[in-house]
Amino acid sequence: MALHLALGLCVYLLFTQGAQGNIDDFDCVEIYKQPAFKHPLLKNHKIQETFSLDGNIERSNKYKTKEHCPKGTVPILRQGNESQSVHLNTAEYSGQHFATIETTLDGSIYRGTEAEISVHDLKLQNNQYSKSQIWLENGPRAQLNSIQAGWAVHPRLYGDSVTRFTIYWTGDGYQKTGCYNMQCPGFVVVSRNPTLGKGFGGSSVYGQTSLTFKLQIFQDGFSGNWGLKMSNEIIGYWPKELFQHLSNGASLIRYGGNTYLSPDGFSPPMGNGHFPIPDFKKTAHFKNIGIINSDYKADYIDDRKVRLYADSNSCFRVSYWGYTKFTGKAFSFGGPGGKCGI
Repeated sequence: MALHLALGLCVYLLFTQGAQGNIDDFDCVEIYKQPAFKHPLLKNHKIQETFSLDGNIERSNKYKTKEHCPKGTVPILRQGNESQSVHLNTAEYSGQHFATIETTLDGSIYRGTEAEISVHDLKLQNNQYSKSQIWLENGPRAQLNSIQAGWAVHPRLYGDSVTRFTIYWTGDGYQKTGCYNMQCPGFVVVSRNPTLGKGFGGSSVYGQTSLTFKLQIFQDGFSGNWGLKMSNEIIGYWPKELFQHLSNGASLIRYGGNTYLSPDGFSPPMGNGHFPIPDFKKTAHFKNIGIINSDYKADYIDDRKVRLYADSNSCFRVSYWGYTKFTGKAFSFGGPGGKCGI
């Protein structure tokens, strides 16, 4: 079943009109001198320029904005020392809370997913974070392979409370490998447009407007690399060499929110800070959720394989709405936070 791939005007405006952070916040680095090529497994890696997605051949740098790096270079966000110590992204580490939906572990293999994600402004304390993202994972706990992408408000990582496009990966269950964005060798940037770590240029307004962006993460059927596509552009990819288990596909996909509390024990808001309801102008949400199955065919997420998870119902909740002709497969999530436990 072909997925609906049309993009709303709001997606274009979010990243082209008044975004937080412009080209001056990024260094334009020669493409083969970007951090990825310091990884020992990528010394002789050849950059992938074409990708296979939903039966089509996609090319990097197909779309351009007014602000982009010169040909042959890619943008790397300039960050200070505050980003060197950050908290990890798995429920095994205390202080985190989740409100998510995820596929069941039944032996199914997935080659990717896509969703439209609502964008929201939040104000956080320095040690907190709040995220709305997608996870694709495979492997046992000690060897977990995980790739993650979405938006984050993360003062410790970025030094502010701006809602920014953010990615993360680990190849060994958060032990020695992995990082946010380009802070360690791994992810390969191919787009000349500044995206990783860039702030969104707008936000949903409660009860008035719902602004979303479209995110796709997919395994290329020819190379086995994991591509990242935002709106209409391939941003880059995670080379298959980074992963022992994800190189064979994802066994689990998760969507939703994740927060980390402050030293005084208060968890920040998740989503838009309100509990989920069916009105998408008043709730954080994912819509038009689709998957790519083991045969690299696009399909809708199977309701029978959806598991809801919220670890602190007094603070954060999640509601799955299934399919409607206006939202496709969709759910909403979030909450005000507070004293939610550890």
